[in-house]
Amino acid sequence: MLVDKEFGEIIVRRNAWSRNVKFTVSTSGRLSMSVPKHTPDFLVKRYLNSNREAIRNKLPLNDPATQRTRDYQKKVLMKKAKEYLPYRLEYYAKLYGYKYEKCRLTHANTRWGSCSSNKTISLNIGLMKLPEPLRDYVILHELAHLNHMDHSKAFWEEVGRHDKNYKIHNKKIKLFNPGV
Repeated sequence: MLVDKEFGEIIVRRNAWSRNVKFTVSTSGRLSMSVPKHTPDFLVKRYLNSNREAIRNKLPLNDPATQRTRDYQKKVLMKKAKEYLPYRLEYYAKLYGYKYEKCRLTHANTRWGSCSSNKTISLNIGLMKLPEPLRDYVILHELAHLNHMDHSKAFWEEVGRHDKNYKIHNKKIKLFNPGV
């Protein structure tokens, strides 16, 4: 992490495969720099200063106050999610006889949840902003992936056995954005 008067907190990622410096905008709206692994801090700062004008003109960055507000919101959502989502997932898993290995809480920008082949279910903390029926739909959707790692007819039939309104929930959830 690097702090700059103009750009606020800058995420510096050191990458063993990187040969060049790359600027992007993180999900929090912060400036993110990907640099070769062994780049010294003084060169990172020098590269930032020499590209300041281009960054200003090309990247849609949040101002530092907005970054702090978003960080606070994320912290509050994470706390709520930790208190609720793993227990709700466990409740439905036991109710319907599913077995999963691990529950992860994420802050993905594009997904409400996912299920990996190693039986890890990831749930987005942004679910805490949704009505409970939609949260439950996502949880049941990911649990069904334990048996069907696709969106086949059999998968949707399984989701439908546990959520009779899954078609309505599937449409409604598209009105919301998983990014916090």
